[in-house]
Amino acid sequence: MLTYIFVSVHLRNCHILMRRDVFQAVADPNRRVILGMLSNGQLNLNQVADHFDITRSAVSQHMKILTECGLVVINKRGRERYCEAKLDKLSEMWDWLNQYKKFWEDKFDAMEIALIEIQAKNKKDGSNK
Repeated sequence: MLTYIFVSVHLRNCHILMRRDVFQAVADPNRRVILGMLSNGQLNLNQVADHFDITRSAVSQHMKILTECGLVVINKRGRERYCEAKLDKLSEMWDWLNQYKKFWEDKFDAMEIALIEIQAKNKKDGSNK
């Protein structure tokens, strides 16, 4: 039983310490909208929440995830909390996606060659399909 308690507490603490990544943040459409809003400039939390038809608690949860992965920073000014996008963190996504760029370019180049060959064959055969 003591082992179970230790493991449970350890796993819970690891989850708290685990930093979310950018992919988790942009996986949700509401968070993508929030990032879009904040890319135009700082907004306070109420301005962000007013844009959505969900509870303020749900908006706070989305903001928590965005801040945990470093895409949003919240600064307190007086009684207001202002949210600011830190979009340079999206470069992690670009780096990951960019590794597949050559793969897709090669596929599209091969498709283009195949289409040219089909068109040339059709022209040669006298059919213009």
